[in-house]
Amino acid sequence: MFKPITFQNENYLIHPFRPEDLERFGQISKEVFCILSDDHTLKFVPNKRLSTFQEAELFLQTMLMNAHAGRNYLHFITDKKLSKVVGIIDLISPQVAQEHYQIDHYPFFIEFYLSSFASGCYLMTDILPTIVDQILSQGISNIGAVVNRDNIAAKKVLKKAQFRYKNPFDQVQDFYEITQN
Repeated sequence: MFKPITFQNENYLIHPFRPEDLERFGQISKEVFCILSDDHTLKFVPNKRLSTFQEAELFLQTMLMNAHAGRNYLHFITDKKLSKVVGIIDLISPQVAQEHYQIDHYPFFIEFYLSSFASGCYLMTDILPTIVDQILSQGISNIGAVVNRDNIAAKKVLKKAQFRYKNPFDQVQDFYEITQN
């Protein structure tokens, strides 16, 4: 079973939903809503948009249940100085990927979203390699990512984390993958 990732650097804490986060559930819901309703954040993934605060609460509740069922593992990027969630990283199981995609093989998939004020700061460039290392060290042999061809920043982040372009995914997205040696 996958053990959620927890680590920190000077500015950020990367963590799953923790027991102490229950006291901040409403605030975290607002922060997630801000991320997943931001036009800049969702420029290349408009289908991830949340329209209401209630959708954000339901999203978090669903993610908590999914983590306990082994379906996907939501992690937060919390700015330590602001005590605010500024990003989300989701590790999606092969079983969930099979429910949504028709592809040759089903790795774990990783998705990440940053609030607009946290993008362009090399945040994901700095933390994604550590996240990938921690995932691979748990016996997960490969991780996939799907990225819009026009999302140059995300492609750069994936390449710096050692993901390799594999093939077109659909008409507008490409499939990248990292495989443990």
